[in-house]
Amino acid sequence: MSFVGSFFAVAGRLAVRFRWVIILAWLGGVLAAMSLLPSLSSVTQSDNTSFLPASAPSEQAAQLASPLQGASLTAVTVVAARTGGLLTGTDQAAITRLAAALSRVPKVVSVRDAGESADGQAEQLTVLAALAQSGGLATTQQASLVGGLRDAIRSTGLPAGLEARTAGPVATRVDDNATSTSSSSRVQWFSIIFVVALLIAVFRSALAPLIAVVPAVVVVLVAERLTAEAAVHGLSVSQIASLLLIVLVLGAGTDYALFLMFRVREEMRGGLACREAIVGSVAKVGETITFSAGVLIAALLSLAVASFSLYSGLAAPLAIGIGLMLVAGLTLLPALLAVCGPVAFWPSDVSPGAGRAGWWGPVCARIVRRPSVTLVVGLVVFGALAVASAGYLAAGFGGAVTAPAGSDSAQGNALLTEHFPQTAVNPTIIVLRLRHPVWADAAAVAAAGRQLAASPQFTAVVGPLNANGTVLTAAQYAALHAAFGPPRGLPATLAAKTPRAKLSAYQAYRASGTYVSGDGYTISFATGLTAGNPTTTAAEEAVPAIRVAAARAARVAGASAYGVTGQAAFTYDVARLSDSDLRTVIPIAIAVIAVLLALVMRSLVAPLYLILSVVLSYFAALGLTVLVFVTIAGQPGLTFILPFLLFVFLLALGEDYNILVMTRIREEAHRSPLPEAVRRALSVTGTTVTSAGLVLAGTFGVLAIVGSGSAGQQNVRTIVDVGVGLALGVLMDTFLVRTLLVPSAVVLIGRWNWWPARLCWLRPAGASALDPPVALDPPAVSDAPVVPDPPATRATPLQRTSYYLRWPGTGFRRI
Repeated sequence: MSFVGSFFAVAGRLAVRFRWVIILAWLGGVLAAMSLLPSLSSVTQSDNTSFLPASAPSEQAAQLASPLQGASLTAVTVVAARTGGLLTGTDQAAITRLAAALSRVPKVVSVRDAGESADGQAEQLTVLAALAQSGGLATTQQASLVGGLRDAIRSTGLPAGLEARTAGPVATRVDDNATSTSSSSRVQWFSIIFVVALLIAVFRSALAPLIAVVPAVVVVLVAERLTAEAAVHGLSVSQIASLLLIVLVLGAGTDYALFLMFRVREEMRGGLACREAIVGSVAKVGETITFSAGVLIAALLSLAVASFSLYSGLAAPLAIGIGLMLVAGLTLLPALLAVCGPVAFWPSDVSPGAGRAGWWGPVCARIVRRPSVTLVVGLVVFGALAVASAGYLAAGFGGAVTAPAGSDSAQGNALLTEHFPQTAVNPTIIVLRLRHPVWADAAAVAAAGRQLAASPQFTAVVGPLNANGTVLTAAQYAALHAAFGPPRGLPATLAAKTPRAKLSAYQAYRASGTYVSGDGYTISFATGLTAGNPTTTAAEEAVPAIRVAAARAARVAGASAYGVTGQAAFTYDVARLSDSDLRTVIPIAIAVIAVLLALVMRSLVAPLYLILSVVLSYFAALGLTVLVFVTIAGQPGLTFILPFLLFVFLLALGEDYNILVMTRIREEAHRSPLPEAVRRALSVTGTTVTSAGLVLAGTFGVLAIVGSGSAGQQNVRTIVDVGVGLALGVLMDTFLVRTLLVPSAVVLIGRWNWWPARLCWLRPAGASALDPPVALDPPAVSDAPVVPDPPATRATPLQRTSYYLRWPGTGFRRI
């Protein structure tokens, strides 16, 4: 036995001997993590915009707009409205008390009156708070802030008929995250139920599925809590980390359990006692599990080089989960099997000689008897699907920032829409940095506003001179500044006998403080887009034209700098950054995985076509997803994150099955001709691979169905696209690529699969002793006598080639 095999044999023996200690240690770890550490969903950041680097144009625009709000401050809108009437003096006094109460909420820096609506029925307050700007701590503080603001509203005691609600993106995200927490929990439990049900069918046993799932569930619980604790201390965690951690760990963990448990059952049916079968199986499969996990961890860690934190924020959480799953697969799983003994597989028979191979392995073995036909047909079909991937269109984040129905933020956003301009809820912002204060050259600002309003990109433009819907002329604006000073901080009311016309102009001027910085040099325009909601694909694609329109307005106003910020601009920059990261991360992941495959295969040839097979599988899966969602379902495109995740997961998880199948083929090739070795390997691994693939595809399917069930989540289509796309990719990869195309390639390539192994030499039957040998990596050689070839047989092409094995100092032996 090799050193590697000996190491894993020792690991298996220790797991069996100290089985109770291992089980109690894992149980204690779970209890400690659950009681002492926060949950991952409570700290996961859901604000995609804060994931962009500072060099992104939309981030630069946000920095340009910082004098309007403060780049380091978080803004929450509070809207107060009277039902069916104008705001009264009593209402204004109550709103003043409300502002004072809001200012006393922890973390609040100031409360700014953003002005009265043109219909006189509503008032906006902008609450500015000093919170963390990114990471899990930001999400926790945002939830605490919004909760504090709502407590202050309830405690103020507003007059009858006057209501106040939180509104805007921050309040919406807080309510959305609360819904997402319950969705994440449902994904976890539905995934577990699905996996257990499928494993019952696979094992035909009541206890084996639970043993297979328990380590994965334990790891999910511990990994989530460890990652959450790291997030509290500053680790950037992607908003989709919680859902993907559940799916990935359950899928990969079940894969590793199937790898080991099928081998244990095979060894027991081969005559070994249960505990010896466990030790022997860990010795033989431990390397496969370790390299499978290592390949996946390497692929995940390659995400850390991404510029977009939605990707880089997945690296650490998912790598932590798979690392823990590897440890559990080599310790907790064997310990559970050792405790349960043969009962683990009851009522399935594991006595010597019992059982039969699954149907898929023998089917594959028959198909690859004609490897050329199988490979050519597979390449044609997959190539055609890969061509369809050219129709891929990015579709942004997959939905509007919509608050859950009935939530406080949903009601607040409805009040904004009812009483204020249509740009109030989710506008696209044009920011200008002027060379003179706005009140010194209001005519130029008015001209810039007209320039924007005339642009076909916008349906509505609100700025300093029409802040609440009432239009002011440049002369009026200058006069109001001369009379009252800068618009920020002005009182809500004037003298009781002020004429209505003058009061309306005053309220419009006061409201302009939202669009004008304190010094008057920075202004903004809130726009509605002709392309539609800022979260749509059409709005994203319109961003270059919007930036051109902003540049024209900047020239008209004589501005020294300009920018476009808002959801559409952020989404556009994210999509461009995602494409850039795809071109950066994928080559790194391929290089790292190729090195790991070369180590586990002891070959430089096999890793090449194994990775090529995954690349082909990737493009075919992407093409099939395009056909399903874009061509058939009529979606405007697929979520931009799908190609990235599809490649990473298929590259890494597809290699899990490659490693299992190829290591078993190599093991069988030491005692059988290569075609026979492929047949035997597929017969014993076919059921394992297909069962593992069904489990993994099923967990992604559960993610698509259950994870998208929370109304109001902005990433519903993202979850559906990712879940279904990955499920389709895994199914094709499992049932076609790993069990048909790759074995066919192995048979056709023959002895060169293992080049350049050094431990032994192969020579084709009938070759001269002077012919150069070909390298292969073998284990021990059987001492059985050499049997000559039958004198006259009608052998098929796959049966005609024999190979001879030679150890140093010995003669040739045929295998």
